[in-house]
Amino acid sequence: MSYMKFDTQRFGEVSYSSEEVLLFPRGIPAFETNHEWILVGSDNSAVKWLQSLDDPDLALPVTSPDAVQPDYNARIPEDELTLIGGTNPSDLALLIVVSIPQSAPWNMTANLRAPIIINLKTHKAVQVIALNEEYPIRHVVFPEDVREKMKASAQNGGGE
Repeated sequence: MSYMKFDTQRFGEVSYSSEEVLLFPRGIPAFETNHEWILVGSDNSAVKWLQSLDDPDLALPVTSPDAVQPDYNARIPEDELTLIGGTNPSDLALLIVVSIPQSAPWNMTANLRAPIIINLKTHKAVQVIALNEEYPIRHVVFPEDVREKMKASAQNGGGE
């Protein structure tokens, strides 16, 4: 397996194999011209980064929906699954985009309404609008008590 290198703004030089490239046939909403992406980040971190191979400055923080809402069960339009090459649930993985305010990470939100579906066999992916209207675009990730502790810790210079 041969590895390629790509210089990014956020991570510096990253190495990846062609098997790691995720192809978004339509791009991602707001980034329609970016079709090739890779996942970057520590294996032990819940948040990974979807790094565009078309734009070294573009990386989106993502996580598993289970990390945010354990009972997450997005209903996906069938035609979206056809676009990425299949409907077998064992071939599919879900990610959700998170928004992490730099100056207030405790206010992180997750877009539960528009998951990213990845076909692990074809390496094709698409961001879709779930049919579940109850899922918000900005779901607050941390409970209020955790947010308050994180905020207090940051205001005290990181110590408690």
